[in-house]
Amino acid sequence: MSLSKNAQADPPPSGPLDRWFDLTGRGTSVARELRGGVTTFFAMAYIILLNPIILGKARDVTGAALSVPQLTTMTALSAAVTTVIMGLVGNAPLALAAGLGINAVVAFQAAPVMTWPQAMGLVVIEGVIIVVLALTGIRERIMNSIPLALKHAIAVGIGAFLALVGLVDAGFVTSSATSPPLALGTGGHLETWPTLVFAGTLLLMIALYARRMPGAILLSIIVGTVAAVVIEANASIPKGGWGVVTPDMPDKLFAAPDFGLFGEVDLFGGFGRAGVITALVVLFTLVLSGFFDAMGTILGISDEAGLVGERGEVPRLGRILSVDGLSAAFGGLTSSSANTVFVESAAGVGEGARTGLANLATGALFAATLLLTPLAAVVPAQAAAPALVVVGALMMTQVAKVDWSDLEITIPAFLTIVLMPFTYSITIGIGGGMVGYAAIKIAVGRWREVSVWLWPVVALFLVFFAIHPIEEWLNVK
Repeated sequence: MSLSKNAQADPPPSGPLDRWFDLTGRGTSVARELRGGVTTFFAMAYIILLNPIILGKARDVTGAALSVPQLTTMTALSAAVTTVIMGLVGNAPLALAAGLGINAVVAFQAAPVMTWPQAMGLVVIEGVIIVVLALTGIRERIMNSIPLALKHAIAVGIGAFLALVGLVDAGFVTSSATSPPLALGTGGHLETWPTLVFAGTLLLMIALYARRMPGAILLSIIVGTVAAVVIEANASIPKGGWGVVTPDMPDKLFAAPDFGLFGEVDLFGGFGRAGVITALVVLFTLVLSGFFDAMGTILGISDEAGLVGERGEVPRLGRILSVDGLSAAFGGLTSSSANTVFVESAAGVGEGARTGLANLATGALFAATLLLTPLAAVVPAQAAAPALVVVGALMMTQVAKVDWSDLEITIPAFLTIVLMPFTYSITIGIGGGMVGYAAIKIAVGRWREVSVWLWPVVALFLVFFAIHPIEEWLNVK
């Protein structure tokens, strides 16, 4: 059952908000949009803490490290501004923040060979390139050239990926050197309080959602957070047992933001410091990851929200893609790494979000965390991650839209779906599907059926998959 069918019960509002966001046309209401926006915030609020940890523990070529308090402020500021802009310009329930994976490229591939301002300069250039691709229509043509069946497969793959992210973040699924690649809890058993909170919250969320209770996901997150706070106060939980966020009530609710990193950018210095070839390899990796991670997320969430037309077109796609590129550049300007559309936006869609109005709620909460950073640190992954699992399950229903009797689609769709969770990368899932699709069309002599816009994409993905041998061949390792 598509989530879009759940958005028809309440009578739509009228007035300026209705006209601006087309609430009536999309069968939604102000209350549903705000509820969805709040849910999206709680599902992705972890990035305020996780992004500073990833960037803060790395050092650049001079040995310098970024300030964690400053990174926290910049991460919240960047997410707030870009999410609101996406809501107002793109009118889509797609929240943005510093992209996981992209920040790792910045921290562990760019920073070791250049200074932090130079690394962030490459992020700004990445965003500009993506904006140019959007404004020229190239990015939109590429997205529209993907077969509709593969677009559905992307949504399904993101659902599986989303569920795995939730299971791993909550500690319900783990990995170690002495166990299978993935295992249940600790050594194949669930034996900790945090996993109990996750399991209980997930069961509550499933029950409330099955009963179609308004706010089921958000209410479950709140109940799970309260339970986690009580357990943390009364049980002996080892340090780090909750993961990134420990549900302690903060000593203070307010903390002054530190904007010291804003504008600390050296646009072209990285090419001189690291060398042109090395800098280009880093830039290529940033552009490819930012381009296709966002593309897959936009397609998948838009499809699940019922916004994709019969021919696979997404409304206001050109604006959405332009804002995505500008957001990446703004992330470099704030030194918080490139912003991208967050897959956790699907949690808000699960609560009924269908328009950019939801983004105003999400962005406002991110802005509030500039002062309320201690309070944002209360919600643990075990309380928020169940939303990812439930929404992932709902997104999987789109597998029925793929024609599994057509072998020319079956294998590329399968690769797209399984590679996303198995490699923990949306980009790799899309790449595997695109390359597989092109290879099959060539094998059966129907290569002319592949859109001319897909061939450069396939070539880029082949380079992406072979990037390490290419780096060794060029001696830029």
